[in-house]
Amino acid sequence: MNSLRVLVVDDERIARDGLKRLLSGDSEIEVIGEAADGKAAIDAIQTLKPDVVFLDVQIPEIDGFGVISAVGIENMPVLIFVTAYDQYTLKAFEVHALDYLLKPFDAARLADALKRAKQQVFSSRDRQKQALHGLLDGSLAVQQRLKRLSIKSSGKIIFLELEQIDYIEGAGNYLCVHAGDQEFLTRETMSVCEAKLQSSDFVRIHRSTIVNRSRVRELKPWFTGEYVVILNNGKELTLSRGYRDRLPLLLAQQ
Repeated sequence: MNSLRVLVVDDERIARDGLKRLLSGDSEIEVIGEAADGKAAIDAIQTLKPDVVFLDVQIPEIDGFGVISAVGIENMPVLIFVTAYDQYTLKAFEVHALDYLLKPFDAARLADALKRAKQQVFSSRDRQKQALHGLLDGSLAVQQRLKRLSIKSSGKIIFLELEQIDYIEGAGNYLCVHAGDQEFLTRETMSVCEAKLQSSDFVRIHRSTIVNRSRVRELKPWFTGEYVVILNNGKELTLSRGYRDRLPLLLAQQ
């Protein structure tokens, strides 16, 4: 059964115990640790690798935002702020927090935050499993690595070298393949195209976008938890929040 590994960070024991008690009522939650200050929180995040961290803002040693800075936004688990102060709301979402629980909150409000956290973590795990299945073929996958893509467009079949393609956009059952100043419209779904390209340098960054990572020039964090992906030709695409687990693939060495 899927379970969500949770870390609770709050300097007040009563608050930690109260949150853990609420979390204990959910069979899909496993509280793997707790921390009472920023330094302990940083160590716990880096060593325990939780899926979700409930993080108070005002904690001793290093505050909640200092914890995020020390760990790195790209290395943070799913983040839910828990605080008695509402003035940090905007800043919380600037560091890509999934939710912001204002004390005191009830079980229903917590359940809503957990529902969103589960959706994000479990969908990320499913995508990782799919990627791992693709790697199980080992050397065979390397030998059969796709070098070009065949596209049925305008009544003919066009063969494009993968290195020619900048990105692919999807709309329903159709794809638009962008290659330099050329565009090719073909009838195919994003999921089928993604499966074809899984052993290549292409990364799905949005439900309707697959990008050639060798064409990516720059990444800019966006306050909603998304990233702006800027290509060599200046085209701006979006790495959506739901595909944020693909970020390491874009950052990996070519």
